[in-house]
Amino acid sequence: MSRPMRVTLGLAALLLALAAPLTLTSFWLQTALFAMAAAIGAIGLTLLVGVAGQLSLAHAFFVGVGAYGYACLAAAGVASPAAAVGGVALAGLAGAMFSPIAGRLRGIYLGLASLGLVFLGQHVAYNATAITGGFNGRDVAPFDLFGFSFTASDPELVVLNVPYGALERLWYLGLALVALSYWYGRNLRASRPGRALTGVRDSEVAAAVMGVDVRRYKAAVFTVSSAYAGLSGVLLALAFGRIVPDSFGFLMSIDFLVMIIIGGLGSIAGAVAGALLVTALPPILSHYSATLGFLAQPGESGVGAAEAARLLYGGAVIAVLLFAPGGLAQLFRTTTPKAKEPSHETNAGGRDRRAVPGGERV
Repeated sequence: MSRPMRVTLGLAALLLALAAPLTLTSFWLQTALFAMAAAIGAIGLTLLVGVAGQLSLAHAFFVGVGAYGYACLAAAGVASPAAAVGGVALAGLAGAMFSPIAGRLRGIYLGLASLGLVFLGQHVAYNATAITGGFNGRDVAPFDLFGFSFTASDPELVVLNVPYGALERLWYLGLALVALSYWYGRNLRASRPGRALTGVRDSEVAAAVMGVDVRRYKAAVFTVSSAYAGLSGVLLALAFGRIVPDSFGFLMSIDFLVMIIIGGLGSIAGAVAGALLVTALPPILSHYSATLGFLAQPGESGVGAAEAARLLYGGAVIAVLLFAPGGLAQLFRTTTPKAKEPSHETNAGGRDRRAVPGGERV
């Protein structure tokens, strides 16, 4: 696909995204907001797992730190933008505190060590009721930017006869955060630190020989990935309006891994696509379960919408691993023809007739 065509399609997609709240129902808006929050977290995880080659099962923990961090700071009277930055900073700080361990472990050992954070986080969330609200969770204060509230009022907003409530306003905040996360992730992967992380993934010994401080880079990417998860948690908390400990369990970490595998490890665009698929599939199946005869209704025996969704993207993971290791990114990746090697003229004796500094040919 040519560059002008990509630019045209990108602009068309942007216009459609900006106009979407004018036509979408609340169900689709909220589903999309959940998918946007997941996309941000998936970008952070693919930087850690796909680019740096470091397995983590603790992503749900850092998402929870960001969500509860924002909720607590906003409830304490901190301005919404500062509370959001604080939630991201707390998640990044938690990742930095774990980074000495991340810098010394790799593979399944790092995965198991990070898994302990999820159980530790849920234990604290259930028992620190003064902070988290315990089993019942706690409400999340709406976002407010320069006096503009992301609620149904204050001020009231009507665009083309469509009233803009909390979901419509949060839609644009989510788009901005996803765009910022995508831009930073792409630039980080293409930068010198990104190439160093790729070297660490391919061979830590070779990277160390080339002068890369392996432990420092592994610790740094774990911190960055945790901050991404914290931002995902902030947006997720705003989309839910109320957070409970059950939302940040082991299954969420598995879902994030599924997202980046289906999307394609190391691909920023693939992480976004995988997040959209994995996050949107269960609520869509549940929403249309009455018209899908093969799905059991609530209270009935059989395969329900949630189980069907997990079976479907479980099968998708197996299909990707067997037939398309590059995931969705591989399916949509365009290839450019290789430049032809310059042909060399030869003289009668078979010697190359290449130009020499004096301008003569030999």
